[in-house]
Amino acid sequence: MRLDPFYLIVDSAEWISRLVPLGVKLVQLRIKNKTAAEIRVEIRIAKAICAAYGSQLIVNDYWQLAIEEGCDFIHLGQEDLEVADLGAIRAAGQKLGLSTHDSAELETAMAAKPDYIALGPIYPTILKQMKWSPQGPERLRVWKERIGDLPLVAIGGLNADRLDGVLSHGADSAAVVTDITLNADPETRTRQWLAATAAWRQ
Repeated sequence: MRLDPFYLIVDSAEWISRLVPLGVKLVQLRIKNKTAAEIRVEIRIAKAICAAYGSQLIVNDYWQLAIEEGCDFIHLGQEDLEVADLGAIRAAGQKLGLSTHDSAELETAMAAKPDYIALGPIYPTILKQMKWSPQGPERLRVWKERIGDLPLVAIGGLNADRLDGVLSHGADSAAVVTDITLNADPETRTRQWLAATAAWRQ
């Protein structure tokens, strides 16, 4: 399996409606602090938009809703992995991405036989408080050697200027959140990411 080198992460279907039509081919819907009913509506809208534009939608955390709504890709953190029903996920034919931050988490993730592994934070991030120090791009090469052919996603503090650094160190895809969502012109910034990843997409 291959992942697009530009991995957008947003917290609403509204963001997806704004940015996916620009050419985004891989997007994660990561919603916090909403009810299950609200999240279901967001998933349905996001799924329809992604289908219309040929974009791969990944649903974060809410694997039961993703199964019920016919989504084909989910992403879980380590805490969610502990309680998720991997048998149900596989029976539904869903692909699975997993977050890792250290060697113990990587071992746990690999045991779940995921479809990709994410490593972070690569650089300091303002998205959330983390107990892990920035890994640095060099750690990506170590992770890639350990996971082999599985796609590797770099996340944490990424911007377009740091893109080549993480992709050249073994990441197959670069996940971005705040560099776009907190930008004064998210659409222009998205186009810059699409342009910056064009060569890696070939």
